[in-house]
Amino acid sequence: MILPHPESDLSLNLMVVGTDIVSLLKTKGRKDNYVLVETVLEEFLKKSDKRTPDMFINALAFLYAMGIIESKDYKIKLHERKIQLIQGSLF
Repeated sequence: MILPHPESDLSLNLMVVGTDIVSLLKTKGRKDNYVLVETVLEEFLKKSDKRTPDMFINALAFLYAMGIIESKDYKIKLHERKIQLIQGSLF
């Protein structure tokens, strides 16, 4: 198990940032609609002054690698089936 540094800010953790992006995508888009990446980035940066565009891109890469988001041109959306499988395995 990886233990974070005691003085680190957990709100800046990659997985925490990723869940924030997933929640933004849930509120911004519908099931079949893609959302412009720039729109999600703007909302992401508004949440905290400590957040950076690099952090956003790293979290997007993580979500894409896990199969949680799909991309098309400059737009992204949640992969609904993958989200349902993840939520089903948590409960």
